[in-house]
Amino acid sequence: MLLTGQFMAILDVSIVNVAAPTLRSDLHASGAGLQMVIAGYTISYAVLLITGARLGDRYGPGRSFRAGLAGFTAASLLCGFAPTTGLLITSRLLQGVGAALMMPQVMSLIQRTFSGAARVRALSLYSAVIACGAVVGQVFGGVLVSANLSGAGWRPVFLVNVPIGLALLVLARGFPADRGERNRGFDPVGVLTLSSSVLLLVVPLVLGHEEHWPLWGWFSLAASAATFGAFVVVERRLVQRGGSPLVSGRLLRAPGLLVGAGALFLAMVNYGGYLFVMALHLQSGLGESALHAGLAFAPAAVGFAITGLTWRFLPERLHGPIIPVGLTVAAAAYGLLAPILRAGGTGGVAMELDLLLLGLALGIAFSPMLAVALTHVSMADAADASGVLVTVFQLGQVVGVAALGTTYLSLVHAPGPQASAHALVVTLFVLALMALAAAGFAVGLVRPRRSRPATPTR
Repeated sequence: MLLTGQFMAILDVSIVNVAAPTLRSDLHASGAGLQMVIAGYTISYAVLLITGARLGDRYGPGRSFRAGLAGFTAASLLCGFAPTTGLLITSRLLQGVGAALMMPQVMSLIQRTFSGAARVRALSLYSAVIACGAVVGQVFGGVLVSANLSGAGWRPVFLVNVPIGLALLVLARGFPADRGERNRGFDPVGVLTLSSSVLLLVVPLVLGHEEHWPLWGWFSLAASAATFGAFVVVERRLVQRGGSPLVSGRLLRAPGLLVGAGALFLAMVNYGGYLFVMALHLQSGLGESALHAGLAFAPAAVGFAITGLTWRFLPERLHGPIIPVGLTVAAAAYGLLAPILRAGGTGGVAMELDLLLLGLALGIAFSPMLAVALTHVSMADAADASGVLVTVFQLGQVVGVAALGTTYLSLVHAPGPQASAHALVVTLFVLALMALAAAGFAVGLVRPRRSRPATPTR
């Protein structure tokens, strides 16, 4: 049930992309308006994740999950019936707020409820949902728009969340009561400075390419770094006064967490960039429909599911080493894909086999990455760790789309398969190098410092 809610939130990052042309025609949306419809969800979602994690710790993860799910479902209904671009943008922002309150509670509840092999199994399912959600969004969005149910056009891509959300709300009433820790401070100054820093980072990354990287975007990125520095100062002073910071030093000192967060960030930069660039090549370069482009990712999703759900059966001593090994194999898969697609064709069976290999490699790296990073996090820090890792995951995707998307688009100098294939080949080699960098970073997870594993609290 928890993972179904998470799946909806992940799905909504990509499902609207395939509806964009129909949506623009129906609402007569401007280019800027269409950008905000697509990006508004990601912006509010990324900015508020750590805040959502703290609210979950303060008021209880179950209660916060239900509140976020209710908000997300209601906002989806507003999106589906929005008569204007302005109301649709507002509703998308509200969707992101609901998702930011809902998503961190999933990992937090996994940490609090499960231990040992059960926790590893739950985290494997969690990572598989994350990896497959974006791919399914592409396919499912294409099916719904193509079906044009009752002449509704793009609206079902939002309305499909409503019955699922209502059913989950009924089922969620069975959650055990959780009071949270009301004595934990909310840290409003920390929330304000960190949220501002993330906002100043995400907005130019999301809108930068379409706006041709204007000067305000570079000022915003610089301001993000300065604001993050202010956040660090605020948190240190709060600790000196005996307060409860958003991200505690104890959490950051947990063996494997920082290295795991770094490896996760690089892996998600890689994965997010790959999904975006391949979709652009298939749809804009080769002229494939959104549905066919989405189906092209199916082998990778199947491969990820196979290894992402079975890696835990390997001996425990291999759980750390398979992470850099998987990322190295992923780098090789990117490199092998370049000669397959360089002529401007669809790649046929060779591409499908290569993408299957890529999915197998990413699945065997990504799933244990979360488990190893969270192994030594105490139950008292479960909510904060969830907020940090989910935020890292989302920011990695945003940076990947911005960086790899800009690399690809800047190399496409003419329409047609050949120009797109050339840009894709260069981008694939960049992806391979980034996967190797992530593998190097993940070596630190092979032998994390020993500490007493966390045990669940009930």
